[in-house]
Amino acid sequence: MSTIIQTISRPWSPPPVPDAIPHGDMPGDSIHIGETHQQKANVIFPELLKLLPAIFTLNPHQRAVIAVCGGSGVGKSETASLLSHYFRSLGIGSYTLSGDNYPHRIPKYNDAERLRIFRKGGLRGLLENGLYTQAIGEQARAFQREGLDGDTALEAQYPWMATYNRTGAAALQAYLGSPQEIDFKELNEIVSQFKNGADAIFLKRMGREETELWYERVDFSATPILIIEWTHANNGHLHGVDVPILLNSTPAETLAYRKTRHRDGGVDSPFTTMVLALEQKLLESQAYKAKIIVSKAGELLSYRAYRRLMAEE
Repeated sequence: MSTIIQTISRPWSPPPVPDAIPHGDMPGDSIHIGETHQQKANVIFPELLKLLPAIFTLNPHQRAVIAVCGGSGVGKSETASLLSHYFRSLGIGSYTLSGDNYPHRIPKYNDAERLRIFRKGGLRGLLENGLYTQAIGEQARAFQREGLDGDTALEAQYPWMATYNRTGAAALQAYLGSPQEIDFKELNEIVSQFKNGADAIFLKRMGREETELWYERVDFSATPILIIEWTHANNGHLHGVDVPILLNSTPAETLAYRKTRHRDGGVDSPFTTMVLALEQKLLESQAYKAKIIVSKAGELLSYRAYRRLMAEE
């Protein structure tokens, strides 16, 4: 039995968590660890210790890739950072990689591309359904200027908006989490290099401006664990993940979290709300692949229990 398998086979208890621990590698990212994050990590880590011996045995370099996925505000960064901290406390090297470094576009351009795709899809939907007129086109542009794209509350007064929103959302759904939005090829190459025993890998860094794009050489010579934290970490286009972990939150829980982020009590724009709903659908469609599912309250869920919980929303 190898040393690393012997280590993870011993009884485990949560180590102390200092005020600051290493976290994901997204530039400018910061984490704020609370009790709920530790509760989730404390539930997940023993499950990982059960799964990893078989994974290490199968990999000739004794390396494993863990993915932590979930929706907005569910605590992906914090939980992944805690898991890495727990591994390091056992003397097992672990690196936390942020998938947010791997879209094709920096955030502001990707947001603009999402909006462009939605608007084009909505207008094409009006044309293809025989609803487009000059007056409707002018009204649609007025709503766009006001940031009312995707506002379903307008559909009662403007019935054509139902078609605009539906076809725009369909176009957007085809883009979100797809290879058109994300450079899965580059990320898959990183995972492949890691699992094939690379001692060092150049990892991408993406900030929020055009000049904030570079690579850093990361030493993996003593790091057998790679943790990817990302909304799309359970996506079918991402290959080589050994243990996908889903941190679940229901739509109501996500909405409640996002409301707390607005000091004035406001809510997200209709378009942002639509994006979050589409991402939630994507997460639900991929949930069957997760080997560990944890509720927002920090409870382990079977896939059946997860489906039941989501059906109740």
